[in-house]
Amino acid sequence: MNAATIPEITWGDFEKVVLVAGTVTRVEAFPDARKPAWKVWVDFGPYGERKTSAQIAALYQADDLLGRQIVGVINFPEKQIGPFRSQFLLTGFHTDEGVVVTTVERPVANGARLG
Repeated sequence: MNAATIPEITWGDFEKVVLVAGTVTRVEAFPDARKPAWKVWVDFGPYGERKTSAQIAALYQADDLLGRQIVGVINFPEKQIGPFRSQFLLTGFHTDEGVVVTTVERPVANGARLG
C-alpha cells in the first residue's frame, strides 16, 4: 500500500478501534503454531487479563516480554488459533528480522486507551 492508495477514515472509524496499554503477565511456548509464536497473557486493567498468540518469537524471548507494557486491540472477536483461543491483537511492526512489538514510551495505567 502506498500513500495514493491509503483509504481515508473518519474520527468515528478510529474511535471504534479500542487500542489499550497492558502489562505482560505470562508467556508460554506455542509449539502447535505454524510459525514461531508465543502464547501471551496481558493485564489490561479494567478490561481484565486477556491472552493471545503472537508471532514475535524471532525477536523476543519469554523473559524479554514479562513485565513489559504493550499495546493491544481488545475489541476484535476472539479467534481460534489451533488449540488456542486468542482474545486480543498484540500490535507491532513487521520488519525483515521479525515483528517489533508496540510498547509505550513510559508507564501508563493498564487499560489506558490510545487516542
